[in-house]
Amino acid sequence: MGKQTNIRLDEDLKAAAEERAKRRGLSLQGYVADLIQADVNQARAAFMAGATSFLAAYTDVFDAEVGEDRYPGLPDTPAETAPRDAA
Repeated sequence: MGKQTNIRLDEDLKAAAEERAKRRGLSLQGYVADLIQADVNQARAAFMAGATSFLAAYTDVFDAEVGEDRYPGLPDTPAETAPRDAA
């Protein structure tokens, strides 16, 4: 179960939020939680896209600085992971 958080909304904003929540079949709490989760996920996705772009742009610099084989002894390709038994 999640932690409780209190927020203050003016009456008009609360009424509008309750109406939107109702149209989505959610409680006000569920609606607000969904909005926050969507915002967090969007920020995380934007960060990851930026990090991926940065790494792609500077791969040659990193390779020149630390070399391609930073971890000798590891296989060249990632290991296949076997599915876990559902026991």
